[in-house]
Amino acid sequence: MAAHNTEHGNTSSKSILKQAGILAAAGIIVRIIGLLYRSPLTAIIGDEGNGYYTVAYNIYTVVLLVSSYSIPSAVSKIMAARLAKREYANAKRIFVCAFVYCLVVGGVASLLLYFGAPFLASHNLLIPGAVPVLRIFAPAIFFFGILGVLRGYFQAHRTMLQTSVSQIIEQIMNAIMSLLMAHVLIGMATSDDNTTRAVYGAMGSAIGTGAGVFIALLFMAFLYLLSKDVLNRRAAADLNDPDDYGTIFKSILLFVTPFILSTFIYNFTTTLDQTIFTRVMFSVRGYLEQDISNSYGIFAGKAVVISNIPIAISTAFSAALMPNISGAAAREDTKGCARITRQTIRMTMLIAIPASVGLFALARPVTMVLFPQRASLDTAALLLAAIAVTVIFYSLSTVTNGVLQGIGKVNVPVIHAGIALIVQGALLYALLLYTDLFSMALVIALIVYSLLVCVLNQISIKRFLHVKMGWKRVYVFPAICAAVMGGCAFLSYRGLYAVISLLNESEYFSNLIALFVAIVIAVFVYSFLLLKLKIVTERDLEQMPGGARLRTVAVKMRML
Repeated sequence: MAAHNTEHGNTSSKSILKQAGILAAAGIIVRIIGLLYRSPLTAIIGDEGNGYYTVAYNIYTVVLLVSSYSIPSAVSKIMAARLAKREYANAKRIFVCAFVYCLVVGGVASLLLYFGAPFLASHNLLIPGAVPVLRIFAPAIFFFGILGVLRGYFQAHRTMLQTSVSQIIEQIMNAIMSLLMAHVLIGMATSDDNTTRAVYGAMGSAIGTGAGVFIALLFMAFLYLLSKDVLNRRAAADLNDPDDYGTIFKSILLFVTPFILSTFIYNFTTTLDQTIFTRVMFSVRGYLEQDISNSYGIFAGKAVVISNIPIAISTAFSAALMPNISGAAAREDTKGCARITRQTIRMTMLIAIPASVGLFALARPVTMVLFPQRASLDTAALLLAAIAVTVIFYSLSTVTNGVLQGIGKVNVPVIHAGIALIVQGALLYALLLYTDLFSMALVIALIVYSLLVCVLNQISIKRFLHVKMGWKRVYVFPAICAAVMGGCAFLSYRGLYAVISLLNESEYFSNLIALFVAIVIAVFVYSFLLLKLKIVTERDLEQMPGGARLRTVAVKMRML
């Protein structure tokens, strides 16, 4: 029995790491595409059009969070628990009920967004331009809910490939259609007035977002039609008495609601920070509206956007973790839950810690590559270096959220996020009111929020699963290796940049080449230290995506 459990544990770990690797790669690609197309889009629709689009998109995001955003994780968790018990008839009924739930909730949310657009945008000065853009977003809410159910269906079967490919297709179509439709609609504008053209351009960009969701939905629906016979056959052969649909709907509501609240609070910090920052700085401190807008734009639109890229990896680990830990919890396998949790957190930290250190050490060159505007470069780089540590905290809190939700403690992350939200909101208000920290107050509030959620989640996991993490192996040793890596990356960048600048007059090109080489050196140094100091073993390598190939490379380079 012990041998069997060990084999199952290794298989589970390999599955999580492989699926997380697939989803993480997709998440990073999606974020990079999103960064690349924003610049030409802004060139087409202008800053004014971008303003209308941003206001409408933020409202659309809030409605999406409340109605549909958490559906993939919820469906994945509920279905995986039934599949683990081989209750295939119940799994099929859960899928059907989730589909009906999203048709109803998504339909109501779409209608609310369309007809309630003037009311929903009434708190903002850009109401006239944002309203038609907001109405363009309405159908995307409906389509996203159905798309979420299909993604959750495949994730429950412990495969992330379909979700990953659909996310990439969605973002590519979003980028292409946003640029194309923005250009087309501006050309169709019946007036030469700049505001009218800006509104039309923003509407075109919103069409691109909806088109991306719709095409991804068609892709996932096609894959489901190809695979549905497997579940149908299993359900037909299932001799267990299935639950009635009323019970299943109740279980969906009981699980989806905490998921929605947790996700909403987790993402509401941005809206709360923006509201507190703008109102205090304008009404109390007397700063000009333009200065406030510029400062917040540099913080949220540049520093935070860059820091979110490596966090995509932890989001992937959380999604891959959910069906595995839900299945173990359904079997009442507490040791299995603890083992999966320990392994996932460890692998997440092996990536998040060096990513955080790397962003700190190379904050300015990274910012210069992605946002080369000279006027705000130094400020954006300083803010990025300051919030780099939140990559660790947010990565850890994202994975631990998944653990708590996976073992059925769905209300716990909601409580933790609520506590952290109140604390960071009060702290931000006090810092803005009584200090001259300005944008740095936003940084401090973000660090406190992410750290607090992270610590509270860790305490709860230790209480429910009695997980012994092994602090040195999980946090301390990777941090030491990352610190050495960061020093090597910084010094190699400075040296290379100085040499390349002598041969090339383009500051951007010199920075790009020096940064690329510095990152390659950083990856090599970090990997070398992990393997030579036995922090990552040969067995760990084999469990990673492409493990056999990684092991071969490590042997050839004499790291093993």
